Amino acid sequence: MILVSFSSSFSDPLMMALSNSNCSLLQPPFFLIGIPGLEESQHWIALQLCVLYFLALVGNVTTIFIIWTDPSLHQPMYLFLAMLSGIDLVLASSTAPKTLAVLLAHAHEIGYTVCLIQMFFIHAFSSMESGVLVAMALDRYVAICHPLHHSTILHPGLIGRIGVAVLVRGLLLLLPFPILLRRLVFCQATVIAHAYCEHMAVVKLAYSETTVNRAYGLAVALLVVGLDVLAIGISYALILCAVLKVPGGEARLKAFSTCGSHICVILVFYVPGIFSFLTHRFGHHVPHHVHVLLATLYLLVPPALNPLVYGVKTRQIRQRVLRVFYIKG
Repeated sequence: MILVSFSSSFSDPLMMALSNSNCSLLQPPFFLIGIPGLEESQHWIALQLCVLYFLALVGNVTTIFIIWTDPSLHQPMYLFLAMLSGIDLVLASSTAPKTLAVLLAHAHEIGYTVCLIQMFFIHAFSSMESGVLVAMALDRYVAICHPLHHSTILHPGLIGRIGVAVLVRGLLLLLPFPILLRRLVFCQATVIAHAYCEHMAVVKLAYSETTVNRAYGLAVALLVVGLDVLAIGISYALILCAVLKVPGGEARLKAFSTCGSHICVILVFYVPGIFSFLTHRFGHHVPHHVHVLLATLYLLVPPALNPLVYGVKTRQIRQRVLRVFYIKG
C-alpha cells in the first residue's frame, strides 16, 4: 500500500519491489520513507538529529556515571534521575540509528520483526519515562510538604519498588501492541510514511480490520498520559498550597526553584508528545512532514535536553561534572 508519492531519492530496486507488491505474505518487509516532502533537506535534518543523539548519549551516560560513583548523590531525586537517564538512552537508541540510516544512507528497508521490536521499545520506554516523571513529582511533593520525613518515606526499598512498577507497567501495557499487529494482514512491500516504526503509522497500512488495534492504542495513550498528568497535577497543586503557606518571599522562591528542573522536563516531554498524538488521530490538515518531524524530535529532544536541564539547574550535579572535567584536564 502506497500512501504518498515517492521522490527520486528512492532506489530502483525499492521501486521495483513496490511495483510487485501483493498481500500474499503475512510478514512482509517494511520501507521507511523518512520525512516525506523534505527529501532535499533530509541530510541537513539528519545532521541536527545526529547532534541531538550525540548529546543524549554523552549527557545521559555522564549523568548515570556521576550518580553511580558519588555516594552523596544516592538520594531519591538523583536515583530517579538515573532511571530517567537510562530510559532516555534506550529511547534515543531505539530511534536514532535507523532514522539516521534512512536519512543519510537511504537504508529504507526494515524487517517485519525488527519493526515490531523497535515500535515496542519506543512506546514501552516512553511509558516508562512518563512513569518516572510521576515518581519525580512524588519526590518533590514529599521533599517540600514533608521535609523531615523525606528519607523515611522515600527509602531505598520503596524507590526500588517504584522503579520495578514503572518497568512492569511499560512492558505489560505495550506488549499487546506487537501481538495485535501480528494478526493484521499487510502487503508484501509496505511503505511507512515515517522515519521509524510508529504504532499508528503501521496500523494504518493494514488491509484487515484494525478496530481493536486503534481502540487499544487510544486506551493506552489515555491511560498512561491521562493518569500520569493527573498525578503530576495533583502533586504540584499540593506543593503550591504548601509553598503559599510559607512566610517570606525568599523561602517561597527557594521552594519553587527546587521544582524548576522537573517542570522543564515535564513540558519538554508531554507538550510535543500530546501534540503528536492529537495530530496523528485528528490533525488531518497538519502537513504530514510536520507531524513526522515533530514525532522524531519528540523522541530525541527530551533525552538530549534532560541532562542539560538537570546539569544547569542542580548544583550538586553541576559541581560534580565540573570537578570531573577539571581533574581530567
